[in-house]
Amino acid sequence: MGAHKDYHFDREALNEQFVFSAKAKRTIFIIIAIGVISSIIGLVMMATDSGHHGEAHAAIEMTGNELSSLQQELPENAPTSVGVVDGNEAVHTGDEGGHHAYHWTNRVKVNLWINVIFFIGLSVIGVFWVAIQYIAMAGWSAGFKRVPEAFASFLPVGLVLFLATFAWGYHEIFHWTDLALYNDQSASYDGIIAGKSPFLNIPFFIGGSIAIIGGWFLFHFFTRKNSLAEDKATSPAQVRKHYKNMVKLSAGFVVFFGITSSVAAWWWTLSIDTHWFSTMFGWYHFASWWVAGIAAITLTVVMLREAGYLKFINENHLHDLGKFVFAFSIFWTYVWFSQFLLIYYANIPEETAYFVERLSSPIYRKYIFIIIFVNFIVPFFGLMTRNAKRKMTILKVICIAVIIGHWFDFYQMMTPGTLRENGDYGFLEFGMPFIFVGVFAYLVGMSLSKAPLVAKNHPLLEEAYNHET
Repeated sequence: MGAHKDYHFDREALNEQFVFSAKAKRTIFIIIAIGVISSIIGLVMMATDSGHHGEAHAAIEMTGNELSSLQQELPENAPTSVGVVDGNEAVHTGDEGGHHAYHWTNRVKVNLWINVIFFIGLSVIGVFWVAIQYIAMAGWSAGFKRVPEAFASFLPVGLVLFLATFAWGYHEIFHWTDLALYNDQSASYDGIIAGKSPFLNIPFFIGGSIAIIGGWFLFHFFTRKNSLAEDKATSPAQVRKHYKNMVKLSAGFVVFFGITSSVAAWWWTLSIDTHWFSTMFGWYHFASWWVAGIAAITLTVVMLREAGYLKFINENHLHDLGKFVFAFSIFWTYVWFSQFLLIYYANIPEETAYFVERLSSPIYRKYIFIIIFVNFIVPFFGLMTRNAKRKMTILKVICIAVIIGHWFDFYQMMTPGTLRENGDYGFLEFGMPFIFVGVFAYLVGMSLSKAPLVAKNHPLLEEAYNHET
């Protein structure tokens, strides 16, 4: 670190206002149009495929007979992936229980669900970022806190899309929603899933999900209210009051988010593979959201700086943002590999089924290696040097790559358990994220334009202005 420089600090000079220009809106509409056109092409191709898509792929799940053969080969005391409850085998093939005959609309429903969950995650990470900055009393990031604040503007839209997608596709996305699985007189009865019914039931799922997303937005609403009131404060006492309120709200949110982010992961993603379980999945799900969210915040800050806003942002701020992306990409890799290694080493069939389904399939195998390369190798080597973290062009490229990589992470979490051998990556999968990116960017732009871009009365703003690393 070099010698401290005595900068002239003028709060009023930082009173920037973001203008959501016609050019920016036009760019967003072009992005949405690309997504719509690509999705329409994908829909037409799927609709005219005559249902033969699945025949082109190798099956990726064991049949009941294959599982029975596997049981006979195992020692008597060896654990198996076939649950036996009250004498009933909890084995389900592709057409049993919640997995019915494939229809091309299933793929639309699953892709909607992937994007809804991914972008809700990016949105709530904005709230979480602001909260941890206040709890840590971090000053370096005070100048651009309006960027992560704006991310939360997607949450109400995300909740509506969440409920609409679930209402339309719950039976095809979630195996456990088939009521026959809970009827012990039914041929489809599944004792394992029936045992999870206190947690996995539709009323509790819907009510709990509304409470989770609504709670996240409620915290954002009150923190945003205090943040804007702080801008209008006319005395140091008022500023201190709003700052203390923000710290208290942030502390409460972090506890709430720590619990609800894991519950959300269990409900929205883990329950797709209803028989499978992992005690590390909540952390893994959060880590993917977290890294993608940090990358999105960094990308937005860089783009605003390039557009002439946030003039106080210098290489030192970029360096710290780059360190966040670098460090938590390693954290995500650590969680991913730890989960994989423990399951691989134990080699218990009911645990290994998740990875066997993905690694044994020619459809999904490649995505495991893609996400490791893009989410670990690219940021690790791309941001290893100090100089790389301080270059806007490098940060933009790597952040875009990381966001895409973690979208694919959610794709491989959800698609194998829902579409099975009928999954694929085509025009629909390419186009739909463009639509969500456009909607997300538009809402963020609108939010940024409604308040000063820099929180000029933030008590630690001078630290951000004079930040050095």
